[in-house]
Amino acid sequence: MLWIWLVLFYGVMKGLREIVKKKALEKNSTVEVLFLYTFLAFLFVVPDVKNAMGLEGRYYFYIAVKSFVIFLAWIFSFKAIKKMPISLYGVLDLSRVLFATLLGVIVLQETLGVLQTVGLILVSSGLLLLKYRPGMFSGKKAEKKEKSVDVKIIIMAFSSCLLNAVSGLLDKILMKDINSSQLQFWYLLFLTLMYLLFLLATGTSVHVRSMFGNYWIWLLSIMIVVADRALFWANGMEGSKITIMTLLKQSGCIVTILAGRFLFGEKNTGHKLLCAAVILAGIVIGTA
Repeated sequence: MLWIWLVLFYGVMKGLREIVKKKALEKNSTVEVLFLYTFLAFLFVVPDVKNAMGLEGRYYFYIAVKSFVIFLAWIFSFKAIKKMPISLYGVLDLSRVLFATLLGVIVLQETLGVLQTVGLILVSSGLLLLKYRPGMFSGKKAEKKEKSVDVKIIIMAFSSCLLNAVSGLLDKILMKDINSSQLQFWYLLFLTLMYLLFLLATGTSVHVRSMFGNYWIWLLSIMIVVADRALFWANGMEGSKITIMTLLKQSGCIVTILAGRFLFGEKNTGHKLLCAAVILAGIVIGTA
């Protein structure tokens, strides 16, 4: 079952990417990191350009729409990661499963069975459980109160998850007619141009030496190309199941929670693991 290991690898890499993003943002601004990140990622896929050609005109527009969705999603997610505990972001990021399911029902007219409904209830419950801190009702002191996160940052995190779910929906529609090389090449090119235009339009200061010397950005670019290619390979393998893949991709959540504890000294790890366990249980049931 090579495809299972490839998807598990993607999930772990996804969690590690969140850590690398937070480290990269310690040295440069959000837009600087995003521009160089996408530009380098694009350069890594340029050798595959021969497989990216041959699209009908309308697909360039569709991919540009997907790119704009990701353009906004990444701005929101990077700003959220910079301002909130990485472990909290890792749990909130699981909400994209909830958004993806709802979009599937609304847009693709998919139906929910009993297990899918129960799964959604558990996912929603796990996310709501995050609101309550350990010891809130018992009268005991919490492990050590974390600094509260601005509601605007929480909204950014959820907005990123919703937009990523929209992007996933577009991927599902587009991949019926185009190949992975075409999608990856063009959306990274469009993204690079969008972040460049954003830099110019906003007059954002760019610290070129600092930006290119930030090795976390280089690592981030390599990780997204490698992880995405592993996922593409898994999707193309005979016997791969989308339901199991959905679950395995969420393994990155555990990585971010543990990293928050051991790398960034974040608190209330047990509570966040409990919330993640409830959400993951919902995903298991919902994809059964």
